[in-house]
Amino acid sequence: MSGDSFYALKTTTLQGQPADLSQYAGKVALIVNVASQCGFTPQYAGLQKLFDELKDRGFVVLGFPSNDFGGQEPGSPEEIATFCKKNYGVTFPIFSKLVTKAGPEQSPIYAYLGQSGSLPAWNFGKYLLGKDGKVVKYFPSKVAPESPELREAIEAALAK
Repeated sequence: MSGDSFYALKTTTLQGQPADLSQYAGKVALIVNVASQCGFTPQYAGLQKLFDELKDRGFVVLGFPSNDFGGQEPGSPEEIATFCKKNYGVTFPIFSKLVTKAGPEQSPIYAYLGQSGSLPAWNFGKYLLGKDGKVVKYFPSKVAPESPELREAIEAALAK
């Protein structure tokens, strides 16, 4: 595994299948640690809207469920998938549940993202990645998908 790009990593889909993140190389990605029972959960709607608006321009949202904060993602993969589809019409990729917090159980995905100097302090932390798979900027949970600062950063990354 190369430490140079997020897109060098591998993970597992929500359905338990191997997933190679290299399939997103060359795209601008927003990586989000998601949870179904969080005060920020309604952000799924804005994330889906961003994905719908920008996917044809080389943008993708990648959701990584996490039960690290307040036990707010206790569901099984099937429950998570059903919740996201039924309540928010989510069509962007959601992967298997993982650990975001630093420590021996931390996912390699968050070990890589944490090299940026930021780890999520709560659910719905967002990492914007450039087309090269490097972290451009981290946005904390309170920065909504509709926020001008996030949208401007996405547009700037797409323009490169």
